[in-house]
Amino acid sequence: MRKYVAELLGTYALVFAGTGAIIIDQETHGSITHVGVAITFGLVIMSMIYAFGDISGAHLNPAVSIAFTVARKFPVKELLPFIISQLAGALLASLTLKFLFPANQLLGATIPAGSSGQSFVLEFILTFFLMLVIINVATGSKERGLFAGLAIGSIVGLEAMFAGPICGASMNPARSFGPAIVSGHTELLWIYLSATTLGAISAVPVWKFMASANK
Repeated sequence: MRKYVAELLGTYALVFAGTGAIIIDQETHGSITHVGVAITFGLVIMSMIYAFGDISGAHLNPAVSIAFTVARKFPVKELLPFIISQLAGALLASLTLKFLFPANQLLGATIPAGSSGQSFVLEFILTFFLMLVIINVATGSKERGLFAGLAIGSIVGLEAMFAGPICGASMNPARSFGPAIVSGHTELLWIYLSATTLGAISAVPVWKFMASANK
């Protein structure tokens, strides 16, 4: 149960701070800026990994949990409870933001600026590289493990920085699920549920190939 609570709290913090930064940027007419939003996402991910990494692994992302299960680095019996905890944390965060900013229509929902296909491909690639970093630093040496939060937070911030204006740079089904459900903008949610999950899973065979080459 401690693991599930950690996933719920960590995902809550991620969505509350990350989408909260988007909302406050809109409410204050750009005082945070796009760069500030990207940095916020990177920093909150890094912080939650250091806070909850030793308890649950700090997945905070259903796509990551699914990919770890496919890689046989995570028990199948814990997958569904993890996903439920992550989605619940995201929903609670979006409900909190709805209460605080009732006039905001999107609540930080990920909406493609271009075509659906463009955002699908972007989300797939972004999540692929995110998972590649995660699985390498999370299953590597202890020394690399100490820098896992920094590495993962950095790639989240980096990818949000350059791809955010086009696809939203979700890389996380829960991050998109909470705002979409609470705001009612679910029409393109399928992109952020499927592309991110497929991208994360696709990183697993590449990681296995690279790891086998080092043996």
